[in-house]
Amino acid sequence: MPQQSTRGGGAAWALVITSVAGFMAALDNLVVTTALPSIREDLGGALHDLEWAVSAYTLTFAVLLMFGAALGDRFGRRRLFLAGIAVFTGASAAAAMAPGIDSLIAARAVQGVGAAVMMPLTLTLLTAAVPAERRGMAYGIWGAVNGLAVASGPLVGGSLTEHISWQWIFWLNVPLGLALLPLARFRLAESHGTGAPLDIPGTLLASGGLFGVVYGLVRGPVDGWTGPVVLSALFAGAALLAGFVLYSTRAKNPMLPMRLFRSRAFAGINAASLLMFLGMFGSIFLLSQYMQGVLGYSPTEAGLRMLPWTGMPMLVAPVAGILSDRVGGRPVVAAGLFLQAAGLGYLASVITADASYAAQLPGLIISGIGMALFFAPASALVMSSVVPKEQGIASGANNALREVGGALGIAVMASIFAAQGGYESAQSFVDGSRPAVAVGAGVVALAGVAALLIPARGRSGGTADTPGQPPVPATGEPALAPTAQTAAR
Repeated sequence: MPQQSTRGGGAAWALVITSVAGFMAALDNLVVTTALPSIREDLGGALHDLEWAVSAYTLTFAVLLMFGAALGDRFGRRRLFLAGIAVFTGASAAAAMAPGIDSLIAARAVQGVGAAVMMPLTLTLLTAAVPAERRGMAYGIWGAVNGLAVASGPLVGGSLTEHISWQWIFWLNVPLGLALLPLARFRLAESHGTGAPLDIPGTLLASGGLFGVVYGLVRGPVDGWTGPVVLSALFAGAALLAGFVLYSTRAKNPMLPMRLFRSRAFAGINAASLLMFLGMFGSIFLLSQYMQGVLGYSPTEAGLRMLPWTGMPMLVAPVAGILSDRVGGRPVVAAGLFLQAAGLGYLASVITADASYAAQLPGLIISGIGMALFFAPASALVMSSVVPKEQGIASGANNALREVGGALGIAVMASIFAAQGGYESAQSFVDGSRPAVAVGAGVVALAGVAALLIPARGRSGGTADTPGQPPVPATGEPALAPTAQTAAR
């Protein structure tokens, strides 16, 4: 049976520590976007190098999320949480001191490794520390802090870049990480999972497959789509991913049990999440550079002008939660995705070399409302699509697919941008951005279609194709939101 020590400092400390750790990991998804022009000017690098400055983090983060949770189950959740914070903090300092674009990319990849170990354990540690009757409020605060990180990423990155230097988007993590280490060591209780064996083959297959696909997409515009390196990477990546699926259907303790996808609810919300992040991340990657490189806004001005989009979830999410309780999550999520698709389609039609901010504002607001309607009910749909003992792995899988979608979105849309335009002039940038953002709109619309495939649910949150779920007990290990290996048992 899992064991948990009594050492710790209570629910309040757990909430503070895990929320700050989650904030750091979520912030670094988008904090770099408004700093990219300054990074490019300082360190050099082509478009594909800038892609990797973002994707190196999201890719390692996505690939290792569930594996990081499994390590915590086996070797101690607090112990691995501390290790994740230490790696993330050290890599942040290395990124700040990077002498060139290649070393920055390498540091970003190591940052992603630290975040992948740290992030999934925040929810497990929080669940272990908070009594069952107070977990709803604790999850809400934890989620709001993470949402604030996503919303403020472009603005924080822009402000630090303009008023200090781009290096401070990484230095910011260092004092936070150093403060968290002793707090987590002495204020969090240690706990373990069941000690199930780690899924090393599954991790290697998934990691290699995702890396091959993303690497091929990033290098395609540079080396040519028929180049031997690009074709080898794409085919090898696809083969490894196919091998991962086949292996996971037969393994005793797979990192991601394929049987979960037999549920229309689980498959639908995960497909919608992957496609939504693909379209959203790719669009933000290009539009944040468009505002600076074409329209001439400073990094801070660009971040502020993105707030109607990125900051809208902080205002609309409570409304989305109320709507979800009344009509169910499926129509709210689908409406949000179609609204975001409409907003992106509008932006693709109005961006020009001299577009006014007033012309862009409706698209930013519509996209922001759509994103807000998606975020609040999506997590509830994921958790209600499986039985309680599998909620840990369901959450990990959904987060991993979101991060994969973000990495793929930047790669795909940057490839479209490079094929149609470039950095040579303002008009060239517009020529590349318009079709890329239009594709992003189409991908998010497909996410809306995927959301409509989720079975109807009542106010209780149950789905038509999942068995009735008994309440999560107030005490005992099932309430600890099992992760990765333990959830599959």
